[in-house]
Amino acid sequence: MNENFMALLLFSSAFVLLMSGIPIWAGLAGISLAFILIFAPHILEAIPVVLYGSMDNFALLAIPLFILLSAPIAASNASRDLYETLHKWLHKIPGGLGIANVIGCGIFAALCGSSPATAAAIGGIGIPEMRKRGYSPALAAGLIAHAGTLGILIPPSLTMILYGVATETSIGKCFIAGVIPGFLLIALSCAWVGIIVFYRKVKPGKRRGVYYIEESAVKESFSLAERFSSLVKILPFLLIIAGIMGSLYGGWATPSEAAALGAVLALFFVMTIYKIYRPSELWKIFIKAMNESTMILLIMASALLFAYVSSDLYATQAMGQMILDMPLGKWGIIFMINILLLLLGCFIPPAAVILMVAPLLMPIISGLGFDPVWFSVILTINLEIGLVTPPVGLNLYIVKSIAPDVPMSHVLLGAAPFLVIDIIVIVCVCIWPELAVWLPNKMIG
Repeated sequence: MNENFMALLLFSSAFVLLMSGIPIWAGLAGISLAFILIFAPHILEAIPVVLYGSMDNFALLAIPLFILLSAPIAASNASRDLYETLHKWLHKIPGGLGIANVIGCGIFAALCGSSPATAAAIGGIGIPEMRKRGYSPALAAGLIAHAGTLGILIPPSLTMILYGVATETSIGKCFIAGVIPGFLLIALSCAWVGIIVFYRKVKPGKRRGVYYIEESAVKESFSLAERFSSLVKILPFLLIIAGIMGSLYGGWATPSEAAALGAVLALFFVMTIYKIYRPSELWKIFIKAMNESTMILLIMASALLFAYVSSDLYATQAMGQMILDMPLGKWGIIFMINILLLLLGCFIPPAAVILMVAPLLMPIISGLGFDPVWFSVILTINLEIGLVTPPVGLNLYIVKSIAPDVPMSHVLLGAAPFLVIDIIVIVCVCIWPELAVWLPNKMIG
């Protein structure tokens, strides 16, 4: 069979199977076994070796440890305290409430590394508060849907770990590469919220469209003492973020070591600050972390088996060569790759896209002379957009569950301007690659 046809058949079959709603690990493992039995029965006996070898990787230890770091924080009221603290400091700024939600999502994302978890934690508090203070349902829901996606860009990020393992790229450098683009994304989002609030305020009863801000009757004032006292509960968790980033940047620890220390400290702070120390409460935290870890690692094992099969059948190499042979120039190919990632992100969760596509794209990216660390940022922002675009946009459904009375069309309208900001950041990172690679290149060790 022609290698190009084999590549198209393999990847299109995997895409269709994943679109059917079957569990990701079952879809990838099932299509791999089917192609082994039909086209490569000689590698059947190698399956146990491949599966064991795919999990025998010290870097993978960072996944359950970062999940263990986030689990106690998610089980506590840390998200509520973070939101209230930011609101106390920013409430006098135009759009301060919306800005507090964006920054709150950014900080909470750095603690939990998950976009849906960030949208659920901050959105559960922020959406009702924004609506109560005059933000239109569309703006409140769209803002949270977008801001929650920061969970897969701002380090520590589980998707960056998966990318690093799948492409054999430094996980620490991928983490640090997301810092400046992440801050740029937050800054532009906050600027947009401030501008829209400043120019779209209307009197009650005179709403214009679905994107408006009513003059709120709620007047608040917080003393300096109240502001500083609110920092007490969230400061330890901010120190965890700073410690993880500092240890990775300074070369003092690997991602796994930093995650282990962060997990211990997060559990300690949750036990002391939020009094979550009963065995039944701790048991729920550990079980939740274990369930999420095994799910992700099972997906990873299945994806690496899929990568092994596609490589043995020469499908990966053939598909890569087909793309490289396109007469588009290197930036034309990058543009087409961005379109591919946007389309895949609309249908398949980020973890599955990375594990299925990253090994295929890496030879292309390297062959075109691009930095794999730089590409980790491009890929991640594309997948962020996928989280807020139908039909599978996870954050859309998280927000819809928080505000069931808001039509999905209004949520999409509210998120649309922020998707433009995502695209602007992608363009900026393409024009100025230093936004992504300057900090990683300065890392020690």
